[in-house]
Amino acid sequence: MPGQVPPPSPRALRVAGAGDIHCRDAIQDRVFDAFSSLDGEADLLLLAGDLTGEGEVEEAEILCEAVSRSSLPVFAVLGNHDCHAGNAAEIADLLRAAGVILLEREASRLEVSGVEVGVAGAKGFVGGFAPSQMPDFGEPSLRAVYAETGEEVSGLDAGLREIATCAIRLVVLHYSPVEATLDGEPREIFAFLGSDRLAAPILEHGPDLVVHGHAHAGAAAGQIGETPVHNVSQTVIGGDFKIFELAVELEQGPIR
Repeated sequence: MPGQVPPPSPRALRVAGAGDIHCRDAIQDRVFDAFSSLDGEADLLLLAGDLTGEGEVEEAEILCEAVSRSSLPVFAVLGNHDCHAGNAAEIADLLRAAGVILLEREASRLEVSGVEVGVAGAKGFVGGFAPSQMPDFGEPSLRAVYAETGEEVSGLDAGLREIATCAIRLVVLHYSPVEATLDGEPREIFAFLGSDRLAAPILEHGPDLVVHGHAHAGAAAGQIGETPVHNVSQTVIGGDFKIFELAVELEQGPIR
């Protein structure tokens, strides 16, 4: 009818992703500017670990300040750099106090314009890829590494089960679950960049998108079954954030 305002057109869910930000004094202004520019560009943000340069509390405070400059929901996992100085628990507390949804072998849900989105997250860990995988054999210290990766796998599986009914299901890791996104790194260090044991729950549950970091010289994209896997390390994406558009109809409107 003349003069009638048409209903808002549907759009895709926009997911911003980045890993290996390595916050520190020297780059804090760039980090602040990057987060300030996110509003209107994405519906939520996934941070794939190595949020700090050396795992210092002061570096985490820079990220907390950056997060305050955006209204987007932020989901994150820790990386190896965040654990380096023995401050991981304090960093985790700071991030949560700043409103970051930090996922440590767990999942969370939110609603975006009437669509339920689930995010499962874990740091992941090492172990390598078939046929060169670390076995559960030998010295207790090596078997402890194998066991820690197993705990990450179990946590990821539990998180994906928790969000099984969500219309959109996302995974954020630090370590890679697939060899394809490590292409460009020396093969000799693949065992330290991830583990294909992490791929098992992804293959079983078939989430819509997986992002990870850690492999600074790796490749941008891989796949596990029908699920796209993206390496969002900032050196790989060549910028501050990579925006993914997922096929679900959202009505134009604010994030709830």
